[in-house]
Amino acid sequence: MSKAVLKFIRLSPTKARLIAKEIQGMNAEEALAKLEFMPNKAARVIAKVVASAVANGGYDANEVVITSCRIDRGPYLKRFRPRARGMASRIQKPTAHIFVEVEKES
Repeated sequence: MSKAVLKFIRLSPTKARLIAKEIQGMNAEEALAKLEFMPNKAARVIAKVVASAVANGGYDANEVVITSCRIDRGPYLKRFRPRARGMASRIQKPTAHIFVEVEKES
């Protein structure tokens, strides 16, 4: 089993979880092919983490399966936007932590 972690990525965890659910339990090669044609930013980022997890174990992508792809919420980047009458409203820019585990197919 090998792992890869990407932390503090500027990405909404809610949107990233939709992509993570799609590839969980898949063969890594199939998952990478599927992620390549998804139009989301999250798909590109998760594909890099999956490729890293495969490389960390020294495997080929066709011989491993994704056992776990977990997305956790990171801290928010807090920004302010000027509003009417001298006020300001807060903008929260979410970050995410991505954890991927792959295991050799049996």
